[in-house]
Amino acid sequence: MLNQYPLWKYLLILLVLVAGVIYALPNVYGTDPSIEISANRGTTVDSSTQHRVRDLLEGHEIDYRRITLDESGLMVRFSDVDEQLKSNDLLRENLGDGYVVAMNLAPAAPGWLSGLGALPMYLGLDLRGGLHFLMEVDTGTVMEQTYENLGNELRTILREAKVRYQSVTQQDDGIELRFRNAEEREAADAAISRERRNLQLREREADGAYYLIAALTESAITELKQAAVKQNVTTLRNRINELGVAEPIVQRQGDERIIVQLPGVQDSAQVKTVISATASLEFRLVDVENDVREALQGRVPFGSRLYEERSGDPILLKKRVIITGERITNATSGFDQETGSPAVFVNLDGAGSSRMASTTKQNIGKPMAVVFIEYKPELIREDGEEKVVNRKVEEVINVANIRGVFSNRFQITGLEPEESRNLALLLRAGALAAPIRIIEERTIGPSLGQDNIEKGTSSVIIGMILVLAFMAVWYRGFGLVANVALVVNLVLIVAVLSMLQATLTLPGIAGIVLTVGMAVDANVLIFERIREELNNGNSPQASISSGYAKALSTIADANITTLIAAVVLFVFGTGPIKGFAITLSIGILTSMFTAIMGTRAIINLSVGGKKLRKLSI
Repeated sequence: MLNQYPLWKYLLILLVLVAGVIYALPNVYGTDPSIEISANRGTTVDSSTQHRVRDLLEGHEIDYRRITLDESGLMVRFSDVDEQLKSNDLLRENLGDGYVVAMNLAPAAPGWLSGLGALPMYLGLDLRGGLHFLMEVDTGTVMEQTYENLGNELRTILREAKVRYQSVTQQDDGIELRFRNAEEREAADAAISRERRNLQLREREADGAYYLIAALTESAITELKQAAVKQNVTTLRNRINELGVAEPIVQRQGDERIIVQLPGVQDSAQVKTVISATASLEFRLVDVENDVREALQGRVPFGSRLYEERSGDPILLKKRVIITGERITNATSGFDQETGSPAVFVNLDGAGSSRMASTTKQNIGKPMAVVFIEYKPELIREDGEEKVVNRKVEEVINVANIRGVFSNRFQITGLEPEESRNLALLLRAGALAAPIRIIEERTIGPSLGQDNIEKGTSSVIIGMILVLAFMAVWYRGFGLVANVALVVNLVLIVAVLSMLQATLTLPGIAGIVLTVGMAVDANVLIFERIREELNNGNSPQASISSGYAKALSTIADANITTLIAAVVLFVFGTGPIKGFAITLSIGILTSMFTAIMGTRAIINLSVGGKKLRKLSI
C-alpha cells in the first residue's frame, strides 16, 4: 500500500501524544499561593506544629484551602495572594526563629500527575513571580576576621625572628603590639617589614610602654572588601546552581549589595536557608590534658578554648586550627558503611591534606573535633535605634578519635540526613567570604504587569485562530488535518518545557507565537506539492506519497537554518534572549514531528489505501 505506516509508527505517535497531554496537563491546574514551614536546627515540624498553625490562622479568621504535613515540612495553601501575605506576617511573628517561614507557589495539579513526575513549567519573574532577595555583605566582619588572622601571623613572625613582646591586641584600626623597650620595637618593625610589605607600621609610646600599630593600607582594605563581595556573588551562583534553580539572576548592586532573583522557584524554604547561610568548618584537637570543669569555673588553660557540643555538654578544644573549610575541594553526603548513619565525605586540597596528615600522624588515638561556624543576623536596639548585627554561632558537631593517618579524604558523622545534605552542598559550593543579611525579601508577581500576561496569551490564541481559519479555508480537509497537528504541536511545546522544568518568560511566549506561525509552513509546502502532482495527472494516492517525499528536503532546509539561528541566539544571548531561543528551538523540532509524521499518520488512517478520484485539498 502506498500510504500506510507500519504499526510501530502509529504506536510511536500515539505514545508521544499521550505523554504530551500528561506532561502539559499540570499547566492547566496552575499553582496555589502557599506558605512552606520547615524546621530550623534544633526544632521539628510535626502534628503539634500543624495544630498550632491551624489555630493561629483560624483565630485570626484567615481562610486557607488545606494544610499538609510531609517529610519536608508543613505546606499551607491559600485561595489568593492577599491571604498568603497576611498569613506570612502572622506565622513569622508567632513561630519565631525556630522555623523557616517562606512564601511559595505550589503546583495545584492532582497527586497522580505529580507521581508521574508531571509538573507545571516555571514562569519567569516577568510573568508570574519567583523570589527576589536584596542582600547586604557585612564587610565589617571581613575586616575583623582579617585582623584576627593578621594578629596570629604577626605572633608567628616575631617568634621566628626571636623578638620578645608583651602582648598582641586586636584593635578597630589594626593590631597593637606592646614591647618593653624601643630596641625590641625596632627589631619587630624590621622583622614585620621584611615579611609583610603591604602593612602600615606606626609607633606610639604611653605609660612607659612602647607600641607598634600594624594596619592595612587603604588600597588593601578596599581591595579586600571588593574581593569579599565578588567571592560572595560567585559562591551564591554556585549554591543556586547546586539547587538546580532555572535561569537565576545573581548580580552586584553598588559596593556592598547583591541582588538574587529566582524565577519559578518551587522550594523557597530550602533556597532561603542555603543562600543566606554563612557556614564554615574548623578542625581542632580536643584538649585532653586539662580538666573541662576547671575551665567552666573560669580557669581556661592558655592555648585552649571552651566550646559546647550539640548536646549542650562543654568541651575543651585547642586554639590551634588544623584546617578550615577553605581547604575543602569537594563534599558529598551519604551514609557511613560501618554504622549506616548519615555522613559527609570531605576532600581536601594539597595544603590541607598535608596538614591533616601531619596532625593525624602525631595524634593517633586522640580525639579531634569538627566545629561548625555560622553567622546569624540579629536585630538589637542601641541608643534608641534598631540595628542588625551578625552573631557568631560556633557548635561542635562531631568528636571522634583519630584511628589512623588520613589526609585528603575523610568523613564527618553525627548529623541528621537533611543537615548532612545541606552541609555538603554549602561546603561544595564554597564558603561565603563574609556574612550576608537579607534586607529585602519578596515574592514578586509579573514585573511587566498582568496586562502583559493577558496580551501574551491573547497573541498566542489570536495567532492560532487566524492560522487555523486560513488552513481550513485554503486547504479544506487537508487543512483541518494540519490544524489538528498545530494544536498537538502547541501541546507538545508546553509538555517539553514542563518536562525540562524550563522557565517561560515573555520573550519565550514570543518564541511560541513565532512557532505557531511557522508550524504550518511544512504543511503548506507538502500540500502545494500534492496539488502540483495532482495537476500533473497523478493519482490521489501517488500524489500524497510524492508530495510528502519531495517536500521533505525543502522542509528540512528551512527548519535547520532557523534552528541554527536559534542555537546561536542561545549561545551568545543572555537571560530573555536564551528563553526566546529555547522555545523557538523546541517549537521547530516539535512542528517537524507533527507536520510530517503526525499529519501523514492522520491522512494514512483516513484515506490511505482507498480508491480516490479526488482529494479535499
